[in-house]
Amino acid sequence: MLKVLVIGSGGREHAIAWKLRKSRWVSRVICAPGNAGTGRMAENIPVKDSDLKGIVELARAKEMDLVVVGPEAPLAQGLVDMLEREGIGVFGPTREASKLESSKVFSKRFMVRNRIPTAKAEAFDELKEVRKYIRDIGGPMVIKVDGLAAGKGAFPCETETEAYKALDRISTGEFGTSAGKVLVEEYLRGEEASILAFSDGRTILPMESAQDHKRAFDNDSGPNTGGMGAYSPAPVVTDEISSRVFDEVLLPTVKGMSKLGTPYKGLLYAGLMITDQGPKVIEFNCRFGDPEAQAVIPRLATDFVRPLKACCDGELDRVTLRWSRSSSVCVVMASQGYPGKYDKGHIISGTERAERMENVAVFHSGTALNGNGELVTNGGRVLGVTGMAPTVPEAIRLTYQAVRKIDFKGAFYRKDIGQRALDHLASF
Repeated sequence: MLKVLVIGSGGREHAIAWKLRKSRWVSRVICAPGNAGTGRMAENIPVKDSDLKGIVELARAKEMDLVVVGPEAPLAQGLVDMLEREGIGVFGPTREASKLESSKVFSKRFMVRNRIPTAKAEAFDELKEVRKYIRDIGGPMVIKVDGLAAGKGAFPCETETEAYKALDRISTGEFGTSAGKVLVEEYLRGEEASILAFSDGRTILPMESAQDHKRAFDNDSGPNTGGMGAYSPAPVVTDEISSRVFDEVLLPTVKGMSKLGTPYKGLLYAGLMITDQGPKVIEFNCRFGDPEAQAVIPRLATDFVRPLKACCDGELDRVTLRWSRSSSVCVVMASQGYPGKYDKGHIISGTERAERMENVAVFHSGTALNGNGELVTNGGRVLGVTGMAPTVPEAIRLTYQAVRKIDFKGAFYRKDIGQRALDHLASF
């Protein structure tokens, strides 16, 4: 029996811990620091995910068999390297391998070198050079800060005016050192989708597809967020597209990282645009997506700890992934003002009513308990409500029924999560 430590405090980490608790090979789950939701079904220990030494000490003191790193920042800072030096099993890529996410410039150059289909791009060290480039090429374009930006550092710009506004926002220092370099990309047209895959450095096992909803409001309007909802599978990812993604994206990535001397172990997330020419990579992430994890992980029928442990042990070729045939939909309930400024501490009601519904799970993201033991808001994205049903339309209806049972002051959520799947299905 395994003791597993999950690092992080968001909805992704709640979904990971929730699935691990269902494993017949897991005896104990600890979350650091966790949230109010993980505290109900696992043990929370208040060690922040930024406290790398504290995490190593915790894993050693509790004699953990496996550490699963949820967020991107500790990966980029070298947490996996530190745990491996201590002989502690850890699911996640090393600091060098994490550059696929932590540096957009490194990632783009890697893709070009390994002939992985992606948007054309130019990299710049100075914002004034970017302004000149914008004047020269005009819109549309996508501007990205080089480093980590919590999913908010990409700016699709249809016009030059929008591009200048994006640069103004970057220049304020909102993204810190992440904005030291800027990437200007070709604006790809098509439909977005995501494919997550397990990798042990040699073998790669894709998970089922998903589609995220980045914009804050319905009809893909408003600012980019960390994600307002997701569904799985994504109908746009046909068997043909899946095969091309494996051959043209996933396999070359794992082989390319191995050639660099930095074998990729952990979860590889390929954010894709399905264009008329086929799938092209928008970005790589080095961990489970949030909220994609809340949509994909519940559909996994294979015991979750098996691929996680196999990636650490180099035995992924011994694992077969099985999937529920049901569809899943996750709707994120957020605090008013997100992704900008928002209040905290509002009492949340109705989660128990939603959780009592069959085939519904409520994953906590920005939650906490106040002094009276009441569940309160503690972040921009507060809850991810996931429903599973035989078809996408049924999963949508079930999920929104559950969402309507939950309430907190200033709550808002998109009303159109999954609509693109319905549109796609209707076209057949």
